[in-house]
Amino acid sequence: MSHSNTARMLGYWEERRGAAPAPLRASIDPADFADVITQTFLIGRDAAGGYPFRLAGALIEDLHRGPLVGRDFSQLWANADHKRLQGALEAAFRNRQSLIATAQGCSLAGGQARFELLLAPLAGRDGQVDRMLGFYQPISPLFRLQNQRIERLFLIDVAFADGGDPLAAPLRLAAVDGRLIA
Repeated sequence: MSHSNTARMLGYWEERRGAAPAPLRASIDPADFADVITQTFLIGRDAAGGYPFRLAGALIEDLHRGPLVGRDFSQLWANADHKRLQGALEAAFRNRQSLIATAQGCSLAGGQARFELLLAPLAGRDGQVDRMLGFYQPISPLFRLQNQRIERLFLIDVAFADGGDPLAAPLRLAAVDGRLIA
């Protein structure tokens, strides 16, 4: 993590989570982070690979092409990154762990800016994780986009907030000649 705002939002998510696997959506109060509310968003999960925006802050909508509610989060990303992004999001939903991604946003005019994104799972009333609280933090000056909106995001890196690799294959036990091996 390179930015204090990302760390603050992650700390807020962890505080709300407490001993639960993921905090309840109802426990998130936007007034608690009003000074960065324009950088926050909420995505759902319709199915693996389908992550519609439920809410999006003004900065995020301004960086992209207007209203995002209803659009799929993965549409913002380069096609080459879809599989990797989906794998990381599915791991976060399944493991109830937050992700931190680094991305390069590129405008049509060739302008580029870097962002740090936090994606933290949220549970509904039934305890099922069905949303992600998201947070965009610019980590390079936005003027580098040359006053243009982001055409595509390119995934530079993604990891669980604790440093684990969301794309690593889970270990499975196997037996050879009756002996268990990893």
